[in-house]
This record gives sequence, structure tokens and C-alpha cells, in this order.
Amino acid sequence: MRVLVVEDEAALRDSLQERLAAAGFSVDVARDGNEGLFAGLEYPLDVAVIDLGLPNLPGLEVIRRLRAARKTYPILILTARDNWQDKVEGLQAGADDYVAKPFHFEEVLARLQALLRRAGGWASPQLNCGPVVLDTRAQTVAVSGAAVELTTFEYRILEHLMLRAGDVISKTELTERLYDQDFERDSNVIEVLVGRLRRKLDPQDELRPIETLRGRGYRFALPRDAAS
Repeated sequence: MRVLVVEDEAALRDSLQERLAAAGFSVDVARDGNEGLFAGLEYPLDVAVIDLGLPNLPGLEVIRRLRAARKTYPILILTARDNWQDKVEGLQAGADDYVAKPFHFEEVLARLQALLRRAGGWASPQLNCGPVVLDTRAQTVAVSGAAVELTTFEYRILEHLMLRAGDVISKTELTERLYDQDFERDSNVIEVLVGRLRRKLDPQDELRPIETLRGRGYRFALPRDAAS
């Protein structure tokens, strides 16, 4: 999953970038409202974290302009603990949730994961598609109850495919979710990682969880469990 962090306080921005990356996110950062607006408009994001007290362009205005540009990814706002008006204005501007400063990182992570699940139509932290179960909190994967060990990049791709199970996702989109803006991107890596995922999830070639649609991309083909 690709997240944008817009925060002017360097120590907090660096901390969020480091800890979100450790949690499996591809992280883009911006230091002020203008940078945040550009990144929010130009980068293929899954979710954004936006501080309301930004220099140059206030966070509220960044959110309003993103929504006016029909950017629909979830937005989590950061705001002062005692300023309830900011929370209300942020939600009215188009944000989906908020965290009050100071906060524990675990709360930010939990709220981001919940926003991503809801955006994908999932009600539970566990993504259940037939025998394949992905736990977004523990970042674990199991097939028919047996744990499957994945690398960080393999997990990122599988999570993105399963969050949007049934949708066709292009190789370009998967590549964008795999790397942040500072990495040189190689779309051929996606083919290699998808091949490894197939072998790990389906060594007997019986489930066929990931379909390739020539010229269009990939699709997680196992249906979601009704309870999910």
C-alpha cells in the first residue's frame, strides 16, 4: 500500500516515514501544503496522512483541493488534541478520520489499516478468500491453515491484490505500490514476484489464486468469503 505523509515537523515526519515503511507501506512524504497537494494529485496513492497546521497551504485547503480534483483515496488528518473545531472542519472538507496530537504510532497504523479495509469493502482485519487468509494487522498469510512465509515485497503485492479481490490491477499500478518515489522502478520485477507468490500459495497448481489477463494485468481470482 502506498501512503503519503504531509507533515512539516521534521522529526515527526521522519518517524512516521520510518515506522510506516517498517509496517510494509511504500511511503511518500511532503514538508508543506504545496508539496503535499502536488504529491496528492500526481502520485498513485492508496491513503494519505495530512497535518492540518501546514505552512504555505493549510491542510484543510489541501484536502478540499484533492477532493475537488476527485481524488477518492482515504485521508487521515493529524490535528491538535484540544481543537475539536479542526476535527469537524477536516471531516467536512473530505477527510475520513482523524488522530489528535500527541498520538501513539499504533493508533495511526490501526486507523490507516481500517481506512484501507473499508475502501476495499472489507469489514474485518482478516481478508478471507477461500483457503487463503491474510491478516492485515499481523501481516501474516496462511493457506488452508498453514502459514506461508513471504518477503516484504511479496506481501505488499498480495495485500493489494486481495484488498481489491476480483478487480483487474495493472502491472503499472502494482509497480507504483511497490516502490516509493525515490526508487528506480522495474515492472519486470512484478512478473517475478507474482510467479513466486503463485508457487508459495499454490504449489500443486490447484487453487490458481492469481490470474493473468494478457495486456491488462492481474486479478486475485478466489472469491471473498461472504462473512468478510
